[in-house]
Amino acid sequence: MEIYRPLLFTYAYNILGSVEEAEDLVQDVFFKYLKLDQSTIKNEKSYLSRMVINGAINLKKSSKSQKESYPGLWLPEPIDTENSEYEKKEILTYSLMILMEKLDPKQRAVFVLREAFDYSHEEISSTLEISQELSRQLLSRAKKNLKNETNQKELANNSLIVQNYIDAIHEGNIGSLEKLLKEDILVSSDGGGKASASRKTIIGLTDSIAMFMGLYKKFYKEAHLEFRQVNHQPAIFYYSPDGSLNNCQVFAVDKGQISHVYFIRNPDKLKNLEKKPH
Repeated sequence: MEIYRPLLFTYAYNILGSVEEAEDLVQDVFFKYLKLDQSTIKNEKSYLSRMVINGAINLKKSSKSQKESYPGLWLPEPIDTENSEYEKKEILTYSLMILMEKLDPKQRAVFVLREAFDYSHEEISSTLEISQELSRQLLSRAKKNLKNETNQKELANNSLIVQNYIDAIHEGNIGSLEKLLKEDILVSSDGGGKASASRKTIIGLTDSIAMFMGLYKKFYKEAHLEFRQVNHQPAIFYYSPDGSLNNCQVFAVDKGQISHVYFIRNPDKLKNLEKKPH
């Protein structure tokens, strides 16, 4: 049973967008499974998968009201896909995790199973106990809502662009910075009410550059930083003098320019990332 934990976690995380909730759900499913008469279960992996996927759908439904009362912007919890102990290949990109918040939980589950795990509609209908026709309809609606803005299978290495971004800020080179950023760049911050963060998404070059330069001069000029990768996208980890992770910035890059920067400042969402790679 334990051998399936990484896979089951990935199902749950892609649907929930939370590491802690995904880990707790998998553990809860294991406890429930151990109380069952396992002699009647023909396929342990399939049974556990169904329990986790349907449990994640129900949990996502119940967490909607919590998101509505969340202080400021809510962003999914990122995962270090360079050093994670989980099944990294199927973990969705961070940009796609953001976009999937537009979907209802069942649409999200169908999209995850089809696009990330290559389930057939027959397998999806069996797992979610819906018809194959409904599975196709839910997938179609999901793709329409997402507008096919992100293709999980076309991941580019944009680390150099992010390195150039930091160099431009460090040098105070506004001209170079403007070339690296899209005209309609977005900047979103999640402090969770526990760390200072903008409560609204910042839009456009002028305000975004002012924010980047101001934060760098005030907080990050002397900070230790590492270039890493979370959810298959380039990221910068900023460490405080005491060695604790202060901030994680995730970058979406579109056609050679940075289109969206996500600031993760909520300490609860940094705990998992703070674990040093081996």
